[in-house]
Amino acid sequence: MNRRKAIQQTAAGLAALVAFGTASAQHTDAWPSRVITMVVPAAAGSGTDTMARDLATRLSAVLKQSVVVDNKPGASGVLGLQAVVRAPADGYTLLYSNGSMAVMAPALVKNLPYDVIRDLVPVAQTAEGGVMLLVNNDFPAKNLKELIEVVKANPGKYTYGSWAIGSSGHLTMEWLKKQTGMDITHVGYKATPQLLTDLMAGNIKIAWSDPAAPIPFIESGKMRPIAVTGKTRLSRTPNVPTMGEQGHAFDTVGWFGVFAPTGTPKAVVQRLNDEIMKIQLQPEVSTRVKSLNIAIPPTKSPEQFRSLVVEDTTVWKKIVTDAGITLDN
Repeated sequence: MNRRKAIQQTAAGLAALVAFGTASAQHTDAWPSRVITMVVPAAAGSGTDTMARDLATRLSAVLKQSVVVDNKPGASGVLGLQAVVRAPADGYTLLYSNGSMAVMAPALVKNLPYDVIRDLVPVAQTAEGGVMLLVNNDFPAKNLKELIEVVKANPGKYTYGSWAIGSSGHLTMEWLKKQTGMDITHVGYKATPQLLTDLMAGNIKIAWSDPAAPIPFIESGKMRPIAVTGKTRLSRTPNVPTMGEQGHAFDTVGWFGVFAPTGTPKAVVQRLNDEIMKIQLQPEVSTRVKSLNIAIPPTKSPEQFRSLVVEDTTVWKKIVTDAGITLDN
């Protein structure tokens, strides 16, 4: 009797598993059946927001379902990432983030309410590009070697600016200081336009910027570019050499990409990756990205994108730890 009961229970369990698997497959096959929300942890009108909205429009067309952008700026991206981490893992809530918010904030802020590697699934990388080192036209250096020599000959005299404390520009310069022994103080700005205005006015002599914002001022001769991070020169400023070409290789670059909450069905993640990779091949997308002085990266699977996220998390954490930088009060 007990044996018969055990057999019945086993059969019932197998039937339940089959039913669950069938339901899961049907759920995945039906995706997407309603609106998808793409959370952007940055303000409307920002570079990250602009790129997210362009992608959302194109995804809506290929998925035949609306993809709406939901801006959740604040706390170095923590608010937006936390909202996605807490969302159901059903493929209807996505994150569009730049690398600063995804991999730098965890290195800078202690006791975050989430772990990017554990709580988010990298779906697709959409763009990448280095940051740019610039100087005021009066600064007596035309390359990275000369800049280092001038700063070292005048310890404590100069300050340099970036668009935020903890930005990739800030952290890259702290890395360079450690490599060269430069004595120079950081000034964090709230926005890039103010940073570049102060650089042109001579209020600061050295600055780091995203690669797009300074182009009009470089082309009009109002400031001088010195170097860019990454392994390759940028499309709109091909005459600006990389740091590596000048003896101080910093190959880690900024990037943009799509994430989903951990537990999102693998089939949904793969479908999103497939569609986004196809979108990347559209000529108008390539032209648009290049106009921002960044690049479309080589095609990556979700697993390859995850490897990049893990690698960058390790790199930035070491830089932050070595420099003793923190955003905590």
